[in-house]
Amino acid sequence: MTVNRRLFLAASALASPVLTTGSRFAAAEPAPTGEQGPVVTGADRLAAEGWRRLAGRKVGVLSNPTGVLADGDHVVDSLVAAGVRPVAAFGPEHGFRGSAQAGGSEGDYADPRTGIPVYDAYGANAETLAGMFTKAGVDTVVFDIADVGARFYTYIWSMYTAMVAAARTGAAFVVLDRPNPVGGTACGPMLDPAFSSGVGLKPIVQQHGMTVGELARFFAAEFLPAEGVRPAELEVVQTRGWRRSQLFVETGLAWTPPSPNMPTPDTALVYPGTCLFEGTLFSEARGTTRPFEIIGAPGVDWRWREKLGEQDLPGVRFREAYFVPTFGKFTGQTCGGVQIVVTQPRAFDAIRTAVAMIVTARRLHPAIFGWREDRFVDKLFGSARLRTMVDRGAGTDEIVGSWRQELAEFTGRREPYLSYR
Repeated sequence: MTVNRRLFLAASALASPVLTTGSRFAAAEPAPTGEQGPVVTGADRLAAEGWRRLAGRKVGVLSNPTGVLADGDHVVDSLVAAGVRPVAAFGPEHGFRGSAQAGGSEGDYADPRTGIPVYDAYGANAETLAGMFTKAGVDTVVFDIADVGARFYTYIWSMYTAMVAAARTGAAFVVLDRPNPVGGTACGPMLDPAFSSGVGLKPIVQQHGMTVGELARFFAAEFLPAEGVRPAELEVVQTRGWRRSQLFVETGLAWTPPSPNMPTPDTALVYPGTCLFEGTLFSEARGTTRPFEIIGAPGVDWRWREKLGEQDLPGVRFREAYFVPTFGKFTGQTCGGVQIVVTQPRAFDAIRTAVAMIVTARRLHPAIFGWREDRFVDKLFGSARLRTMVDRGAGTDEIVGSWRQELAEFTGRREPYLSYR
């Protein structure tokens, strides 16, 4: 995502829905715990049925290139081929077909392949998006976008706003679920509502450990009832065969970059932590082949890597790295820093690792390390806590320990909405 993100700002909300097996879009049951087999996404499950559960509906699809089937077809193309032609598609940040860079979109256009009208939904609030649904004649909104499991990745807030807009227009809302690529464990600090923004609209922890389907249920029950808007219908078509302990590389699914700077599953593993560097004066290596895995700035030398190596952070080692970004911070300048190499993914804690990197950089290179003047790091972290604690000299353990209680509370709060074990 981007340092100048915008968000679908929700102006209203929904009442608590349930998954009902008697509805038109009956939710798929998760695979039994002992069952072995390939992971099958919600989209592939409906496609295998010829999309018949959507037949006769005026479907609007909110998606991007990650809305892809196992055979490589996009869900919209598959729907059209099956004779269930959507009335419209809606593009989030980066666009429906994914051609735009961070902070951009593709505008309104007719999709060249299908002729379906595509609406630029990036930056639209709930009222504007509801107007798009009405104009297109949508009675069922289908959401199919792969998330990466971090609160500041904007697609989950696009989904939130689309849920509000669907409720306002009386449209059903269907989530085609996909695995969380970094697993089902929650980590990190809770968002303070005073810091609500486009990179975190509601209070969830930094690495939420939920699928988009689970989040949709959680949002509808926990955040939306107070707004007084009731959903016509919320359904989640669950992924079959996924377990909370699985990382993306274990699913057998093909990786489709959910945004231009999320090229591999390795990027997703580190992103819930290293995205915090967007709020600093260090480069997160946009404009290189390893964004978010390489971090640095002009003047940083080998000592940062050495000091990080002395800390025995679990599941990770660091490589001294030098790079020249082609865009973003320090374009065309040589930066020194480190590459994060995850050696044991299950032991790796992306947020602890990033906090340790920030604390160490601040102590080792005080003349180089700093925060962006707009304090964007506070929006990413969800409060001013990280910035103020680092500035007063707090260590990694003290900072990480500061969110232990709120993380435990969130873990318990989300439990009723978890669909996978």
